[in-house]
Amino acid sequence: MNDTRAAGNGEGAGGFVAPEGFRLLPGHFDRSAQQALLDEIRAVVVEAPLFTPVMPGTARPFSVRMTNCGPLGWVSDVSGYRYQPAHPVTGRPWPALPDTLLALWRALAPGARDPQACLVNFYGPEARMGLHQDRDEADFSAPVISISLGATAMFRLGGTTRKARTRSLRLASGDVVVLGGAARLAYHGIDRILAGSSTLLRDDGRLNLTLRRVTD
Repeated sequence: MNDTRAAGNGEGAGGFVAPEGFRLLPGHFDRSAQQALLDEIRAVVVEAPLFTPVMPGTARPFSVRMTNCGPLGWVSDVSGYRYQPAHPVTGRPWPALPDTLLALWRALAPGARDPQACLVNFYGPEARMGLHQDRDEADFSAPVISISLGATAMFRLGGTTRKARTRSLRLASGDVVVLGGAARLAYHGIDRILAGSSTLLRDDGRLNLTLRRVTD
């Protein structure tokens, strides 16, 4: 992790070591590639509209809206977190994964079986995502790969325990993050969206696309 946008504010200052297998690829998608991918995701959203998930048990709504593409999609409702083959509102199967995302996966995760889900999270200016692990999958051998489009986010990366040190990183439009190896189960989240940072999406919107292999 040698990107100059790493910011050691507060808890992350001094002594932080990123988990093995964490990679930040700044500017992996240039502006034209970002626009092309955004157009593909907009087509996904037409077929599988964004919905607001709620927390298990409490039914408290998330601050992000989401949808999915691929054979499976991640959902959250009062009964729990899970993957399922159909949109929870429309009941229709999720749209296919765009070829751009499949190509990215095959380039960054050679040898891994193809992803089965791409979770699409839409962040408005006030949206957040608390520290969490991606562990609803049966297969942890494949990495999680995420792509940022739109407004810059302050991404918090920790270790594999909740009490491990964390560090804040700026994720700009076109950046790609890989969580593989030990970092596959690293705690991570989004602290905030930086106002005025998006030239791709209006009103400081941000899309995060997360590719995952679900079954072993």
